[in-house]
Amino acid sequence: MNKKLILSAGFILASLSVFSQKDSVELSEVVVTGTRSQVNRNNVPMTISVVNREEIEQSSESALLPVLSEQVPSMFITERGVTGFGVSTGGTGGITLRGIGGSPTTEVLVLIDGHPQYMGVMGHHLPDAYVASDVERVEVVRGPASILYGSNAMGGAINIITRRQNREGWNANARLMYGSYNTQKYQANGGFRKNKFDIFASINHDRTDGHRRNSAFNITNGYVRAGYDISKNFRLWGDFSLADYEAQNPGTVTLPMFDNIANIIRGAGSATFENKFDKTDGALKLFYNFGNHEINDGFTNVPPNQQQVMPPVPLAKRDYLFRSKDKNFGAALYQNFRLFEGNLITAGVDFKTFGGHVWNDSLGSRPNKETIDTTVYEIAGYIVAQQELFEKLTLTAGIRFENNEVFGNEWVPQAGLAYRPLKHTTIKGSVSKGFRSPTIRELFLNMPNPNPNLKPEKLINYEISVGQSFLQGKIYAELTGYIAEGDNIIQITPVAGKQTPINAGNFSNKGIELSARWQVIKGLKLHGNYSYMHLKNPIPAAPEQQAFLSATYSLQKWNFNASYQYIHNLYLALGQTPQKDSYGLLNAKVSYQALKWLGVFAKGENLTDTEYSIVSGYPMPGVTVFGGVNLSF
Repeated sequence: MNKKLILSAGFILASLSVFSQKDSVELSEVVVTGTRSQVNRNNVPMTISVVNREEIEQSSESALLPVLSEQVPSMFITERGVTGFGVSTGGTGGITLRGIGGSPTTEVLVLIDGHPQYMGVMGHHLPDAYVASDVERVEVVRGPASILYGSNAMGGAINIITRRQNREGWNANARLMYGSYNTQKYQANGGFRKNKFDIFASINHDRTDGHRRNSAFNITNGYVRAGYDISKNFRLWGDFSLADYEAQNPGTVTLPMFDNIANIIRGAGSATFENKFDKTDGALKLFYNFGNHEINDGFTNVPPNQQQVMPPVPLAKRDYLFRSKDKNFGAALYQNFRLFEGNLITAGVDFKTFGGHVWNDSLGSRPNKETIDTTVYEIAGYIVAQQELFEKLTLTAGIRFENNEVFGNEWVPQAGLAYRPLKHTTIKGSVSKGFRSPTIRELFLNMPNPNPNLKPEKLINYEISVGQSFLQGKIYAELTGYIAEGDNIIQITPVAGKQTPINAGNFSNKGIELSARWQVIKGLKLHGNYSYMHLKNPIPAAPEQQAFLSATYSLQKWNFNASYQYIHNLYLALGQTPQKDSYGLLNAKVSYQALKWLGVFAKGENLTDTEYSIVSGYPMPGVTVFGGVNLSF
């Protein structure tokens, strides 16, 4: 597959759109992640997937990431158990998007309301901190988003947009859920609005014994968001979230672990001052993320000469805990200008400083071992211009200049177009650059040998997509082809006998993505997606093919949902004897609204009892069943 083939295929598919119904309904879904301004998704050149509140509620999931792994083509999330991702050795929740993400994930950026969410020292997100009940919708940019969001958005951006109390008065909701392996999930949220003031708050608690010995998990999350409309032109709002959890790693089936327990506290807060006028709108955003991590690396009873891992796991309990405290503080100032008809210019400045303290906390008489205590800052400015011409063509171009305290400067250009040859046909094309700054761990932390001379990873992405609606808008489909070429990739390589991160890697990922939805009849909806990916160098957690199909039928007080996910050629481990797996998962859910304030539901996952693994040595559970009640007031 080459660039000409993908581009030609896209234009051929576009030409087929002349057979569409002329009286179909225009798709006018509004997104903000690709521009920092509310715009029609058909007017931005990049491909953006939107997962709305209805789809999140339909899943009955407490964690957000499993919902995204089904709904977004080319996105894959690693898992190891019935619930909970964990952290450190054996931890999952890693994200790949079009085969880009890294291990741990540092090449796909997670945002909350546009604020970057990653550990100050390690540079990756903490997946258990993202709770479905706090989310209004999620917008996923499938491709580089570095022009607006800087580092880590090299392969894409996942923007979690939080809930706001919009209606007057108050309301409250709760969910109680119980299922296999003594899994319990409790959730409550509520909101209040009066005149110019609004507030929304939630609390979640999950726990499970796990489907394997020593795989217990429990977490408590809290969230609050409050805002005040100062006038018709100005609004002030802020939010705060806190997650406290304990995750246990059971190890692989051939090398079980004991006492490998992580105790994590993650917090995030933000304050936003928004302005909105006829010709301009923007915001000043301040954010602060922090974490406190206490990890027992555990031990195994397997003799060293039988261990098949590097480095060897100790036989006895360690006499210290790995400790880290990190922070990520920043500010974003941006303004959108509409100078004349069809014009939109976005200009902004970003600043952030990230870092933390890492040490080994002795459990005995020996002193603590200090490892690192440092911070790094980045500052950037960007401008993006969008112009609509002849009511059919929208051109977009922009550039970002980033200065990093360690490696210096980085330029990030992007250009694209959206063309609507027919009322309900949209053709998009773009060329964009993404980058990822080296993390503090890679630069300065002796895990492994650090390298302060690292340069940022870089990526150039080419893509074209065709979107088309049929049958008065009852069917909508979007087909995308892309080529992503990465360079300067940071890899661990022996240097003078020490494992050291260096800029030595490259990759070339090519693929196609198809997503579609169909309102078959009143009450019956179908939704699905498919992706194929060709990697120059296979990597774990990036399957060659993914497919997902969901059917939802509503009849009076009843709601039925069935879904099937298929994964083909998923690499679990590389090396001389690579491990691969392919599998299909059938899930179903039925719910009944018994009273206005009371709903009951039951759901089953992996109903065909498929044996499969996502991480080598960590078999996933077979059939799992759950039941629960929803309360509304």
